[in-house]
Amino acid sequence: MSEVKFTSDVAAAEALHDAFRKLHREVTQVIIGQDEVIRLLVTAIFCQGHCLLVGVPGLAKTLLIQTLAKALDLKFNRIQFTPDLMPSDILGAETLDKERNFRFIRGPIFANVILADEINRTPPKTQAALLESMQEYAVTVAGQSHPLDRPFFVLATQNPIEQEGTYPLPEAQLDRFMFNIWLDYPTYHAELEIVKNTTSNKSHVIAPVLHAQEIIAFQQLVRKVPVADNVVEYAVRLVHRTRPGKELASAIANDYLEWGAGPRASQNLILAAKCHALLNGKYSPDIEDVQSVAVPVLRHRIVRNFKAEAEGITVENIINRLL
Repeated sequence: MSEVKFTSDVAAAEALHDAFRKLHREVTQVIIGQDEVIRLLVTAIFCQGHCLLVGVPGLAKTLLIQTLAKALDLKFNRIQFTPDLMPSDILGAETLDKERNFRFIRGPIFANVILADEINRTPPKTQAALLESMQEYAVTVAGQSHPLDRPFFVLATQNPIEQEGTYPLPEAQLDRFMFNIWLDYPTYHAELEIVKNTTSNKSHVIAPVLHAQEIIAFQQLVRKVPVADNVVEYAVRLVHRTRPGKELASAIANDYLEWGAGPRASQNLILAAKCHALLNGKYSPDIEDVQSVAVPVLRHRIVRNFKAEAEGITVENIINRLL
């Protein structure tokens, strides 16, 4: 497919804003009452990031990402993580063909959009295989590197209720996810609409809004968005305020945090703020754009201490007080 080109960056920004409105309209035909979650998922895709989605069962996590993949005209694969899942079940493996030659059989990771369902159900060895693909955009099997198709986006889900028989992701691996998104119960009126839609014979056909090359062009555009120095300084200072015992640490961090966010948090705050500005029809982000994405960027990157847990101080409470 040929590369997508725009007459100017302003034209590209307007095209992205228009595409998001169309995308939102298509997805909300099926997914009701999750506007902010949809916005964050689209933001992550345009920023070449990945998401960790946390929510109780039955909130249409699979349907959400499947619908988004259809609207983006991308190949979608769902991988159900279980305790006996092996890395080769995700990546693929080499097998002998009829001529006694080794041939690589691709695994389900070779798609554009991957739903890693209940990632904390599988042992660290299998988790690491997926996370390597997220970082390197390639799979290495028997010393051979196999590049993954672009764009490539991983949405991993976790169930916050059941913790028995799970393998929680280490902090270093959690840091590779751009956003940690909490999917909450729908409101009463949203659930009424969901029940009416899903218990009738009404069906929705999702029309493709964007194609792979257009998404790649928008990913490049996000990187080119100019940012004022005061906005970058605000984002970096915000991250530094989460680090207890350091020079710029806030009193809240010193009281309630054991560990603060690393440099990836600063990078993701600025990238997400750039995309957030474009989705809202602006050409450059301001401090409000950084604040709008701060909670999902920082939520999984700061660790509360015993005092915070004992007093019932949540991560969201701490982030909001820092803002």
